[in-house]
Amino acid sequence: MSKNSSDKIKIIAIVGATASGKTAYSIELAKELDAEIISADSRLVYKGMDIGTAKPTIEERCGIPHYLIDIAEPDFEYSAGLYKQQAQEIIQNIYKNGKTPIIVGGTGLYLDMLLRGYDMPNIEADNELRSKLKEMTKDDLHKLLKEKDFNAAAEIDPNDTKKIIRAIELIEKTGKTLNEIRSKTESQYDVKWIGRNFERSKLYERINNRVDLMIEQGLVQETKDLINKYGKAPNIVNTIGYKEICSYLDNQCSLDTAIETLKQNTRRYAKRQLTWFRKYEDIEWNIFPETLKK
Repeated sequence: MSKNSSDKIKIIAIVGATASGKTAYSIELAKELDAEIISADSRLVYKGMDIGTAKPTIEERCGIPHYLIDIAEPDFEYSAGLYKQQAQEIIQNIYKNGKTPIIVGGTGLYLDMLLRGYDMPNIEADNELRSKLKEMTKDDLHKLLKEKDFNAAAEIDPNDTKKIIRAIELIEKTGKTLNEIRSKTESQYDVKWIGRNFERSKLYERINNRVDLMIEQGLVQETKDLINKYGKAPNIVNTIGYKEICSYLDNQCSLDTAIETLKQNTRRYAKRQLTWFRKYEDIEWNIFPETLKK
């Protein structure tokens, strides 16, 4: 691997909606190109959150080194800023070893900050404001965010109170929208963007089948184990895949209802991911490894 004329490290980024086949594609591509993989998924960083995040198993990784998976306990507040710092260091090490870095994931903010030159101000937590916001319902929180920043409200899961509270906190502290807060410089990398997607009905079918498989693999027991070990940590109870099962375990709904809600929430999440990535004008969708070898 070499740098281009502008002395930037060449990177391949594989992005797209959940259940679009990013993981399998990236592993096959890594075999072809003698590459190593860095996850760009905000959920895969957490230990023990395996089934509910469709985390690739050791066997599925086929001996390809994977980074930024299983690096934090679920009760730790991992951030996009920390991700950027750690991923940059890993990219340098992969490059020094003569390998190609492949970034794989669907967390748009991580990808923006690492590969597209975006950054966020380092604003300390306002515990008094957070305490006040935590007393609000999810619906009221999302309504408040929509009033303050309509675009941010469209990007963030209405059920993800952690992200909504942080967004409101940043807006309150700066008096700006999230897009105005994010500074942008030229990316330090030469990125080849690849998008993975299916026709909508096929993607939704894949999502539904994946959820059914998660239940078969033991998602309910995994959720119980996580709660027994960490309590109802926000990173568990606010994460799609676990929050729905938590509702079932709390006797708020039947298991069948929890499963259907999980499928619905995942489909909505996939739609938000695709909306985010369609803003990237330089993505090539559904190209294959043979094309990249030329």
